Amino acid sequence: MKTPDFTALHLTPSKPKSLPLPTGDLWVFGYGSLMWNPGFDVCQAVPARLYGYHRRLCLWSIHYRGTAKCPGLVLGLARGGSCNGIALRVARRDTSAASAYLLKREMLNNVYRPAIKKVYLRRGDNNDDDSVDALTFISKPEHPQFAQALSIADTVAVVLQARGEGGKNCDYVVNTARHLSHLAIECTEIHRVAERLRPAATTGASA
Repeated sequence: MKTPDFTALHLTPSKPKSLPLPTGDLWVFGYGSLMWNPGFDVCQAVPARLYGYHRRLCLWSIHYRGTAKCPGLVLGLARGGSCNGIALRVARRDTSAASAYLLKREMLNNVYRPAIKKVYLRRGDNNDDDSVDALTFISKPEHPQFAQALSIADTVAVVLQARGEGGKNCDYVVNTARHLSHLAIECTEIHRVAERLRPAATTGASA
């Protein structure tokens, strides 16, 4: 398939000066690399589920996993369904540092809408034991870098040819699938794509 060319894309250089924060403890909902590589101090991590959105390779990456001329695909939250992830609790003393870090990490090009969403903690054998309000990064469907649903074959073709500042796009997808499996989180799209990409992936690469 022909991928979009973002070389002429005009993006607003400014980004929000702060993130919305819940009242009380700061919880962050991780559904991708934040689950295994948060980059900030976490005092508690609990499996959690978000309703109303699902995990998908729905964002064109023009920096970390692709370029403006040859974009890759990375994870985002698209509307519909539900998403299993990890709720990360940040101690009050670390809230400011974690918020500043997330603002820098997640809000490049403003592809996400940071929002406070109710996520349901899943402890032991009981489902949806209780809920917390968590900072969640949701993909903006109106953003130029939002990718409409692609077939598995087209997704594989895009990922195979993309490379960015963070390395090969196929390494990102394969390692994402590996981490999801390790956390016992099923994601059919990611695993089906990763299965076709494994021969091209770099052994031991980080996601």
